[in-house]
Amino acid sequence: MTDNYSVLMSVYYKEKPEYLKEAIDSILNQTVKTDDFVIVCDGPLTEGLDKVIADYVKTYSGLFTVYRLSRNIGLAKALNNGILQCKNELIARMDSDDISAPDRIEKQIAAINEKKADIVGANIIEFVGNINNTGNSRIVPEKNEDIITFAKKRSPFNHPTIMYKKSAVIAAGFYEDYRFFEDYNLWATMLNMGYKGYNIQENLLYMRGGEEMYKRRGGFSYVGCIYRFKKHLKKIGFIGEKDFLVGVLGHAVVSIIPNGIREKIYSKLLRKAN
Repeated sequence: MTDNYSVLMSVYYKEKPEYLKEAIDSILNQTVKTDDFVIVCDGPLTEGLDKVIADYVKTYSGLFTVYRLSRNIGLAKALNNGILQCKNELIARMDSDDISAPDRIEKQIAAINEKKADIVGANIIEFVGNINNTGNSRIVPEKNEDIITFAKKRSPFNHPTIMYKKSAVIAAGFYEDYRFFEDYNLWATMLNMGYKGYNIQENLLYMRGGEEMYKRRGGFSYVGCIYRFKKHLKKIGFIGEKDFLVGVLGHAVVSIIPNGIREKIYSKLLRKAN
C-alpha cells in the first residue's frame, strides 16, 4: 500500500489558537509527510482560529483543504463530512488540541501494512499545560482478538491516535449519532463486520487531560447516553445481556459520583502511571 495518507481534523470555536497550532505542527513535523490535510470548521470560528488556519493555507500551498460548515453540528457529523473530502485511502485522525509524536504516522503505516489491519491506534500519554508535564497513559490491547474482547466493555482504541482505511469506514456507515460514543460505536461496528484492528504498544500521542476531561463523563445525561449506546451494541449482536448490564451499571456508578472521585478512578484503575 502507498505511504500517502490524509489527515482529518475538526475544529470548533471553543478551541485555543495556540493549541491548534501545536497540533498542526506536530503533523507537519512527521517523519512521513502528508500530501492532504483536511480541516473541517464545525461552525463559525473565532478570529484567532481563522488566522491560524489562514496562515497555514498560505504557507503550505495546496496542502490544506478547509471545509467550512455554516453551523456547529458536532464532531461525528463534522468528521463524516471531512472523510468525504480526504483524497487518500489511509486517513489519520488528529484532534485540534493534542500533539502527535514525530514518528506516529511512520509507525502506523508500517503496522497497517505488516498486520493487514484496517484500524490502527496507539497508546496515549496525558499532559496538562505542556508535554513536559505528563501524567497517566491509557494502554489499549494490541492484537485483534484482544481488542474485540476489550471492546465489549470499553472503547478499544484511543480515538485521537487512529489511522483507518477510508473504504472500511464508509462500508461501516461512518460515525453515527451516539453522543459521547460515536467513535466507540464505529469501532464496534467495524470489528463486528470483520475488519481488523491493531494497537501499537507505544505512547504516540500526547493528549490534553485535566479536570475538564473527567467532568464530561459525568451526570445523568451521560448515563442516558451509555444506556442507549450499550442497547445498540446488544441489538447488533456485538455484546450479550451480561456485558450490557455490567457495562451500563458500571458506567452509571462512575458517572454519578463526584468528579474528584471519578478522576481518581480513571487515573488509578483505567490508566497507568508513567
